[in-house]
Amino acid sequence: MKPIKELLNFSLINIDKPAGPTSFSVSEFVCRRLGLSKTSHMGTLDPKVTGVLPITLGRACKLASYFIRHDKCYVGILHTHKEMKISDLQKLVDENFIGKIKQTPPNRSAVKREEREREIYSFQFLESSESKRDFLFSCSVEGGTYIRKICSDLGEKIGGAHMGELRRTEAGIFSEDSLVSLYEFETAVSKFESGNEDELRAMLVPAEVAVKRVMKSVYVDKRALKALHTGKPLFSKDIIVVDDVVLKDGEVFALFTEEDVFVGVYRKIGGGKMDKEKVTTGGNEIFGRSEFVFN
Repeated sequence: MKPIKELLNFSLINIDKPAGPTSFSVSEFVCRRLGLSKTSHMGTLDPKVTGVLPITLGRACKLASYFIRHDKCYVGILHTHKEMKISDLQKLVDENFIGKIKQTPPNRSAVKREEREREIYSFQFLESSESKRDFLFSCSVEGGTYIRKICSDLGEKIGGAHMGELRRTEAGIFSEDSLVSLYEFETAVSKFESGNEDELRAMLVPAEVAVKRVMKSVYVDKRALKALHTGKPLFSKDIIVVDDVVLKDGEVFALFTEEDVFVGVYRKIGGGKMDKEKVTTGGNEIFGRSEFVFN
């Protein structure tokens, strides 16, 4: 079992963000309470928005970009400025906001305000209030999509509407099933400071485990580690394959030793399929170059 101090410096925790604080302030709170040099949240939530806010701890922050780009799911409330039929709203959404859309981030956003393409996989109205002006919806979207902007853009087609409430229920590999409230986190940290690490350890997702869920894994002969840690490229002759893996040119993958120790993230150079013994191309070809080496 990995020592807790080592785990804290290379893991993730799935915080249930409450309404009020910014995503940054929640991340900073986690950082201070754990005595770490750095934390990073994955996917900014507006202060009023609640729900899934994965936070990378310590050296795992270098992996944040590989998690943040994945799809998100939300539930929320659309408030219309006049009475509407839920069927009419659904028709408008189906015709205008499903599939790939063009979207400009709102004025208050963490990114540059320029039009960009995002994909809406689903947007379903579930029920309406008696007033027929508040509508519960659920949606699944590409990472970086602004739900508030969809609501306001929809409002422009019906004489006005805005997002009332919003909760993120999934962010990539993280869902509400593994959420940790700030109270639960604070309680676990207090127990850890008193010598009981069990609750805090149970909340942490080792970065090695998380990275395997977002990219393919390749295994390398440990005799090649010294060269890899000095920045040398990964050669096909050094790879030991556990399962059949097909990697496209330019695709990123996680590199591990035979003992399942995480080495780093690499990007595939050229094509080629690996079998259970060796890379079929064999020899001294460069198989990948490092993006992030953990040493």
